[in-house]
Amino acid sequence: MLAMNLIRCCLSLARRSPSHFLNLSSSQTLASSSSSRSKLITFQTMVSRAYTTRSHPSGKLLFRQLFEKDSSTYTYLLADVSHPDKPALLIDPVDKTAERDLSLVKELGLKLIYAMNTHVHADHITGTGLIKTKVPAVKSVISEASKSKADLLIQAGDKIYFGDLFLEVRSTPGHTLGCVTYVTGDGPDQPQPRMAFTGDALLIRGCGRTDFQGGSSHELYKSVHSQIFTLPKDTLIYPAHDYKGFTVSTVGEEMLYNPRLTRDEETFRNIMENLSLPYPKMIDLAVPANMVCGLQDLSAKPVEAISN
Repeated sequence: MLAMNLIRCCLSLARRSPSHFLNLSSSQTLASSSSSRSKLITFQTMVSRAYTTRSHPSGKLLFRQLFEKDSSTYTYLLADVSHPDKPALLIDPVDKTAERDLSLVKELGLKLIYAMNTHVHADHITGTGLIKTKVPAVKSVISEASKSKADLLIQAGDKIYFGDLFLEVRSTPGHTLGCVTYVTGDGPDQPQPRMAFTGDALLIRGCGRTDFQGGSSHELYKSVHSQIFTLPKDTLIYPAHDYKGFTVSTVGEEMLYNPRLTRDEETFRNIMENLSLPYPKMIDLAVPANMVCGLQDLSAKPVEAISN
């Protein structure tokens, strides 16, 4: 019954649009203002054990939400299934579930071109390195501000294209220095409502902590209010984590009900400074590995041996 209820809930949010494929080589930079390239998606969602499908009239867009239970991490699969190559990307893959994700990509006949991170994670090791050992053509992507290494380093305003669909890059620091939010494109040929993959900047009824990796409650408050809460209120919020069983929210909901970010900045800063959270148990292992995001030589030495 839970799975069916999730299916009905997600189907009620479905919208429509079309697509086409355009790939970037590793030597290319991601254009920040190219009106000649655009993109789009047909969505299907896997949330933990529940599986839902969002289809557009053209049947061209695919979306899945995947869950890794140990770190409560969501990984997102987006693909353009209208093009013969069916180009796809993964957002915030986890090493423990990389094989699962690649198996799903293969089963669906997709061509994975990007493995992307919203920031340098401290609670799990990214799956980009492992994915690249299995599919060498995949390009790892992370923000330049993160000071991490990847095939493609992105900045605010960049657009990441696959097919006729693109993801807009928005800089949302505060949880860490280099956090970004990926937002589906704005335009008549783009999926509606828009979707924001917020990483740890904005969680459902919460936000990421700000007490390590260059975190700042001031920056996080400013980021969310200027870069996420300015999106249309029906924009769907897909975070990197959830610890209470939520799968999706909207900008409008979070503007009304987020117990931290609906407060004034001074109150928000007081809340964040008094969370008294424990030291992340994976941080000493995860951060060094994730600082070489998808570029570590896993065949030469284990991830555990990688250091700054």
